[in-house]
Amino acid sequence: MDLATEIYKITKSFPKEEMYGLTSQIRRAVVSISANIAEGAARNSKKEFIQFLYISLGSLAELETELLIAKNIGYLKNDSIFEEIKIIRKMLSGLINSVRRKYDSTRQIKSKS
Repeated sequence: MDLATEIYKITKSFPKEEMYGLTSQIRRAVVSISANIAEGAARNSKKEFIQFLYISLGSLAELETELLIAKNIGYLKNDSIFEEIKIIRKMLSGLINSVRRKYDSTRQIKSKS
């Protein structure tokens, strides 16, 4: 959610004509990241949670691509946000791996019963 707050601040300075274009796309992608983590965590199974975590990872990749476009056309002046994206990608990947290990171990226990 901190990333979303930062992105909203960054995109506030984008040209007004981009409000329904790139700005909107960037904001939707960043909100989707934390929203999918929350939705997945509220589901009944680890398998569903993992699926939503992968959707979040996809939204993060979408955000990064859109920010690269913004940088290339001169809307994004400071590219330190890419370091934050890198950190969040590592965190998400670690969470996916952790949940997957728990899911796999649960499946193994059930299959032995």
